[in-house]
Order: sequence, then structure tokens, then C-alpha cells
Amino acid sequence: MLPLPLLPHEQPCTCLFCCFTLLSLGALIYLICQLVKMFLYHGHQDSTASIPPGTGGLPLIGETLQYGNCFRTKLFGETHVFVSSTESAKAILNNELGKFTKKYIRSIAELVGDQSLLCASHQQHKMIRGHLANLFSTTSISMFIKMVDELMVETLGGWEHGSTVVILDEALKITCKAMCKTLMSLESGPELEMLQNEVAQVCEAMLAFPLRLPWTRFYKGLQARKRIISILEKEISERRRGIQTFREDFLQHMLNEDDKASTDESPRLTDAEIIDNILTMIIAGQDTTASAITWMIKFLDENQDVLEKLRNEQQHLAKKASPTSCLTLEDLSEMPYASKVVKESLRMASVVPWFPRQALQDCEIEGFKIKKGWNINIDARSIHLDPMVYNDPNKFSPQRFDDESKPYRFLAFGMGGRTCLGMNMAKAMMLVFLHRLITTYK
Repeated sequence: MLPLPLLPHEQPCTCLFCCFTLLSLGALIYLICQLVKMFLYHGHQDSTASIPPGTGGLPLIGETLQYGNCFRTKLFGETHVFVSSTESAKAILNNELGKFTKKYIRSIAELVGDQSLLCASHQQHKMIRGHLANLFSTTSISMFIKMVDELMVETLGGWEHGSTVVILDEALKITCKAMCKTLMSLESGPELEMLQNEVAQVCEAMLAFPLRLPWTRFYKGLQARKRIISILEKEISERRRGIQTFREDFLQHMLNEDDKASTDESPRLTDAEIIDNILTMIIAGQDTTASAITWMIKFLDENQDVLEKLRNEQQHLAKKASPTSCLTLEDLSEMPYASKVVKESLRMASVVPWFPRQALQDCEIEGFKIKKGWNINIDARSIHLDPMVYNDPNKFSPQRFDDESKPYRFLAFGMGGRTCLGMNMAKAMMLVFLHRLITTYK
């Protein structure tokens, strides 16, 4: 008997079923292969005793607990070694012998751009950092504090009219406005709102699986990056052609430096380098700082004794100042306890949980052999919560920073030649937010 032909409405269902079956079978075969590799590794540990312990297959939950301060795993098909001791952090982040370079996973590099400070090679990083260093001078930070304070007063003043405030959402709005105004004089309007939405999509894509399918977060993040680049390319073109009025901001400073470099022998920044690093600074200044502010408020709410001590310090400072005056850099230097609250919040939250590097040559870490090309990650979160490094590490205790911290114990902004350029700007935003919140609301 001949089989009945499929009706038209049945064919798509059959095709979908076949595709799903093939995908499921492929995933099962891959999983079996990885498990076999894991068992083979454990069966031949003697022959690989000189390399870090760990798995060559799928990453396992709890490998840090299982293997200690140094372990090896696979992420997206590449070997990654995680280290979590201050000695290893110092050796890798100092990089005195040039054994390591910075390397983020490919998906992050595609989103921020390969000309970004986050992804640049050692020599390129030094060149770009040299062009950007003046943007973070004491004078620039002082102007930034005044602008951020005005923004905080305006934003927090509007909270009393609402029934609920979501700190993360509000912090993202504040930090985005602050960075966009500082970087390119963008203060309000549909362009700012659009840029904020596009940057949010890029940030979400950084934590997504790198699939280039139209409905995935990663694909949407790549498309958002393209739209951001179009905005920045248009801005640069109009400024160079003199269409826009002169603006005193980071972008204009970079373009001026670029013009100076073209008249002498010093290397100039390309438009791609300018654009990738403007985007990087928006992301770093907006997303990570807003997350840190949110964690800080959570920790203060859970530790009322710390909050009370902080309130006393901030109220004392507020009484000395004029009600209409803006905070200054000198005011922030008179917030010793608030500074410790910021530092302790950054330690416990570890908003940047690890710092990625790549081995440029065979070397040794923690007595284990590291092969050229392997990815090495300094696990800042584990160092920050290590009871051998900090007493009672899970307790929120700002006074632990009464004494100067030993080097490479506190890694919120990295260390060495690639320490975060915007470190003082991030701290300033957190301190200004603390002051205005505590002196405005109970």
C-alpha cells in the first residue's frame, strides 16, 4: 500500500520536527564526546600533572571549590585558566616581562570593537592611553564632579513625586547622561534616549551566548553597535566640517589631539579608535558604575549601623556648605568614611569579576605549566572573598580599609599598566550619589 501524501499544512511541522531531532542528536553526540574526553583526562592525570588541574570538556559548576587557586577549563572551545591568589595577580597584571596581553572573549571584542582599550595590543594600548590620559586630569575630574552633582540634585529631586524608585534603572539613567554629556555634550532629547537604549542592548549582548541569529541578544547587540557607530561617525564628520558649534568635551579634545598629531611625527588616532573608545567609555561609565551604585545601596540597607555612621559624616559636610553650592573635589576628599563604603561595596560586589589575559609564551603560574595561547583570568571575585586575604570576607565592613590595603588585594579597577583610566570618575559618581541620597532622603 502506498503511503498517503502529506497534506500541505503537515509539511512544515514535519520539517521542524526533523530539524529539532537532528539538533537534539547533534547536541547529544557533542555531550558524549565531551564526557569521554573528561574521563580520558582523569584516567591519565600522571601524564598531564604539570598543567593546572581541571577539565578539558564542558565547564563544571564549582571548579574553584574543587581545584583551589588555579584550575583549567574550556570556554567556547578555548582553554581558560583561572587564578585567584594575590601573588599570581601581581605577576600577571604587572606583566614586567611581557609574557601576557589582554584578551577578552571574541564576543565582547566584537561588541566594543577591536580598537578599544579593552582589546588593544600592548603597544596600541600605550598609544591610545597616552592620547586619553589628559581627559582624566584633576581639572577634568573637578568639572565632571560639578556636572554630575547638578544632575544628581535634579534627578533625586524628582523622586519624591513617585511611589517607588528602582535604583538600578535610575542609576543607569544618571550615569548614561553623565557620560554622554562629558564625552560628546549630549544632554537630552531623542538622540540621547536612543543612544541609551542602544548601549543597553550592547551591554546585554556581552552576557549572551554568541549566536548570530536575528532573535538572539548577541545579534541584537551587534546591530545596536552598528547604529551607535553611525551616530558617532555622523558626529565626528559634522564637527570636522565645522557644521556644529564648538563643544568642550572629550570627543572634541580627541579630535583636537588628532589634528595636532597630524602635524608632527606622533601617531594619530584613527576614527575607528576614537569611536571604539568613546563606546567603551560610555559602557564602562554607565553600566558598571550603575551596577556598583545599586549594590552599594543594597549593602547599606542591610547594615544600618554603617548607614548611620555614614549619615553623620555626610550631614556634617552638608552643614558646612551652602545649600545651593555644588560639591567639589575638595568636598569629596572630606568623605573618608564614604570612600571606605565605596571601596567595600566594590570589593563585595566585584562588578568586574575577572580580568582576562592571554599567555604570549610558555610560562609557569602557581607552579603549573601554562602554554602559549592559553587564556589566563585573574579571578578578582575569589580574591575579594578569600578568608586568607580578608577577615570575615562576607561581612560588609568599611573599616577594614582603615589601614592601607596591601597591593593586589583590592582589584576593582585592575592593577598595573592597564588600571582602569576612569577609576576616579567612577568613585566620584558613587560618592556624589551617596551624599545627595543621604542628605535628601531618610
